[in-house]
Amino acid sequence: MITDLRSDTVTRPTPGMLEAMFHAPVGDDVLGEDPTVNALQEKAAAMFGMEAALFCPSGTMCNQIAIRISTQPQDEVICHEDSHIYLFEGGGVAAHSLASVRLLPGDRMRLSPGQIEENINADNIHFPVTSLVSLENTCNKGGGSYYTLEEVAAISAVCRRHGLRLHMDGARIFNALIATGDKAAEYGQYLDTLSVCLSKGLGAPVGSLLLGTRADIRKAMRVRKMFGGGMRQAGYLAAAGIYALDHHIARLEDDHRGAARLGETLSRLPWVAELLPVETNIVVFRPDTTVITRDGAVAALKTKGVLVSSFGREWIRLVTHLDVDDAGITQAAAALAGIK
Repeated sequence: MITDLRSDTVTRPTPGMLEAMFHAPVGDDVLGEDPTVNALQEKAAAMFGMEAALFCPSGTMCNQIAIRISTQPQDEVICHEDSHIYLFEGGGVAAHSLASVRLLPGDRMRLSPGQIEENINADNIHFPVTSLVSLENTCNKGGGSYYTLEEVAAISAVCRRHGLRLHMDGARIFNALIATGDKAAEYGQYLDTLSVCLSKGLGAPVGSLLLGTRADIRKAMRVRKMFGGGMRQAGYLAAAGIYALDHHIARLEDDHRGAARLGETLSRLPWVAELLPVETNIVVFRPDTTVITRDGAVAALKTKGVLVSSFGREWIRLVTHLDVDDAGITQAAAALAGIK
C-alpha cells in the first residue's frame, strides 16, 4: 500500500463527486452562461459574506489576479517572507503587476498588526506606494499555522486606517475555520479579496475561487481573460467544487486528527531534531543530520510505501487529506518509527 503524504493536492475525486460532475448542466462560462459555474460562484460568495466570486483554474491565478486589481505599477505589497505569492508563484507579483514586495518575518508566517503598520511606506517619492497586504491562511511554510478571525480583524483595521487593501491567500482557509471554529461568513467584512482552493483538502480535481465585491470581480474577469484563464464548459469542474463545499468541509477534522497522530509519533523519535507545532493537516519536521539526512529520510520512507516532501534545505513535510485513511496514518507512523 502506498500512503501519499506529499500534499493534499494529490487527492482524487470521490465517487459521489464524479457522479455530480458527470451530470452537471453546462454552458459557455466565458459568456457567463454556465449554470453550474454560476451556482458555485454564488454559493462560495455567500458562504464568506462577500458579494461575488470568480472560478479560476488555480489558486495561483486567483492570487495574481487579486494583486493585479489591487495595485498599480511601482506599488508595494506587504507579505511574509515565506508567502506562497512570493516563493511559489513564479515571480508573478513582478511580472504581472510590476509591483515590489516588502518581505516581513513572522511567528510561523503570522504577521502582527503593529508589524504591518511599521512597514507601511511614508508618502515619499523615493519609496514605492504601499497599497496591499497579503496574508496566507493556513500558513504552508508555517506548518499549517493559522490566523483567527480576531487577528484578521485587527490587521484589517490597520489596512483601513491607512487606505490599504487586504488580500488573503485562503488556499486552506477551511482548515483554519475547522481549527478555530470561526464562521466563514464573518470574513467578508474584513477582506477585500479572498482566494479559496477547491483542489487541496476539499478534494476537487481542479479549481479555485477569487471572492470580492462585484466591481472587483468584474475587473478580475478581464484579468482572468488576459491570463488565459477563461474556460468554456467549466461546469463539469465547478460541479466538483459544489460537491466539495457540500460534503468535504466537516471531514477536514479527520485530516487534523491524522496529522496530530503523526506529530505525536515524531515527537518521540530520537532522530527528529525539531518538529513544528501540529495544528491543522500539515506536519513539518527537521531530522537530526548526525543520524539521517533529509534526503535519506525521504528515501527510507519511500521504501516503506510512504511518500513525503522535501521542504526547503533541511525540513520534511507531511500533509494529510481525504485519500489517507486511518490505515494510511498507521502505516506512516510505523514507517517513521522504523527509521533508526
